[in-house]
Amino acid sequence: MSTPNLGKIEGGLGQGGDQNQDGVHSLDFILDIPLKITVELGRARMSVRDILQLAQGSVVELSKFAGEPLEVMVNDRLVARGEVVTVNEKFGIRLTDILSPMERIEQLK
Repeated sequence: MSTPNLGKIEGGLGQGGDQNQDGVHSLDFILDIPLKITVELGRARMSVRDILQLAQGSVVELSKFAGEPLEVMVNDRLVARGEVVTVNEKFGIRLTDILSPMERIEQLK
C-alpha cells in the first residue's frame, strides 16, 4: 500500500494552472480573484445626536493629521501606507511604505 505524495497539488484544479515537468500546477489560477482595497483617510466617533445635526458644509474632524500617511488595506488588513495624489482629475494614492511579508504574516495571528 503506497501513501499519496501530499507535497504536490495534482489534477482537478481547473483551468488556467500550467503544469511544470512534475505535473504540479502553478498558482496562476488565483491571480484573478478580486480583493477589496480600502484607503483609510481617518476615523471619527460621533454620537447619534451629532450625526443627526450634520448638514451640507459640516466638517467632521478625523483622527489623522493633515500630511500623515494614509493606510492601504486589502481585505481589511494593512498592507501599505501612502499619500494622496491626483491623476487625470481623480484621486489616487502613491505608496510610500509597503509592509514586509513578515509584517503581513504577523497581522494574521
